[in-house]
Amino acid sequence: MRGGGTRSDGTPGDDGGRGDEIRGTARGTAPVPLSVLDLVTVGKGRTASQALLTGVEIARLADRRGFHRYWVAEHHSMPGVASSSPAVLLAHTAARTERIRLGSGGVMLPNHAPLVIAEQFGTLEAMAPGRIDLGLGRAPGTDGATAAALRRTDRLGEGAEDFPQQLMELTRFLDDDFPDGHPYARIHAVPGPVQATAEGGVQSPARPPVWLLGSSGFSARLAGVLGLPFAFAHHFSARNTVPALELYRDSFQPSTVLDEPYALIGVAALAADEEREARRQVLTGALSMLRLRSGRPGLVPTPEEAEAYAFAPMEREFVDNWLADIVHGTPDEVRSGLDDLVKRTGADELMITANAHDGDARLHSYDLIADAYGLPRE
Repeated sequence: MRGGGTRSDGTPGDDGGRGDEIRGTARGTAPVPLSVLDLVTVGKGRTASQALLTGVEIARLADRRGFHRYWVAEHHSMPGVASSSPAVLLAHTAARTERIRLGSGGVMLPNHAPLVIAEQFGTLEAMAPGRIDLGLGRAPGTDGATAAALRRTDRLGEGAEDFPQQLMELTRFLDDDFPDGHPYARIHAVPGPVQATAEGGVQSPARPPVWLLGSSGFSARLAGVLGLPFAFAHHFSARNTVPALELYRDSFQPSTVLDEPYALIGVAALAADEEREARRQVLTGALSMLRLRSGRPGLVPTPEEAEAYAFAPMEREFVDNWLADIVHGTPDEVRSGLDDLVKRTGADELMITANAHDGDARLHSYDLIADAYGLPRE
């Protein structure tokens, strides 16, 4: 496996305990490395600019407190989510952080030409060497009509079915290793490895590691067969988590990337000083998701609106089920819930997403979780 995060005696390696380019190192009393997934949510009464500033502050806090990575996810046509352009967000965040890994969780590969993604993430790698992850999904990250507008075609099924081929093409652009005679053999993603082999070239041939993302078994099996790291969306597909991770591990074949499986799970979690306040905050995200699933996407409602909302019986059932999969409460309660999740799933890393109306509440939550696990204040 490339790199190495911890010495054989369990002490941090030369990376200061940050882990290698894939595997992180658990810090403090955390059972596994902790990371952040930011949807850059926009609440009622807030602007996208404010949401983006909050995203940067979350990344900076995560950097200071020893979280392993900070990822953003591609979404489209959702007023309450300002993460439609992961590469742009990551470039902005790279300039304002120092050590934390930055990446996409993920870029939706069927929405883009592989060469474009290779160029964007090659640029990011050049901006923040050794800190960039490229997480890929095969879903559109939006509804069908928006996906058609993104892809300029109504044959959406073909994009998902062609995912393995698109992945292979993207990987070859990243590695600059199309075979002789291939139509793309003379095409190079720049910045990229070609600049290291050109006359006088001194650029590092390193490129971002590729992760596969999923909420079902398809990407789990593909990641295993290819020997790639895998990220599972437990935060919105909790019932499938254990089966998908088992499928990934059972399918895993050692590769030049990994010699054994490595899987992280995205988990919705929010800590507050009091249990009631945590419940108020997560209810805003639950109501926002209810509206999204009902075809009425909008800005994230305020806690007052969410508490006053008159839920119909079926809506209440949806919200209660949604909240049951969110780890929330006091810092001790959240720590206990996250510890239990690691035991139940065997996840190698937890990527925490805190979805709420209030940006300050989200920032405070990450700080409280870091305190609960004794992560350093740097």
